[in-house]
Amino acid sequence: MSAPRRSTIYLEPELHQALRLKAAVTDRSVSDLVNEAVRAALAEDEEDLRAFAERADEPLIAYEEALEYLKRDGKL
Repeated sequence: MSAPRRSTIYLEPELHQALRLKAAVTDRSVSDLVNEAVRAALAEDEEDLRAFAERADEPLIAYEEALEYLKRDGKL
């Protein structure tokens, strides 16, 4: 793993306070919590992009058709 990089971010005061409290309660650093949150967000984006790519060749259906399908199956 390469050396950590410094970065300046600006947090809303309430968010910063909540982050500091969580860091204190969990005995972790604010940096650790932020790194974990960013990793989780990027992993979720990667999963979404992979799902979109896997479904790229599926036929498209109109919005109205999708609504009818969901209503017919009792999902709406």
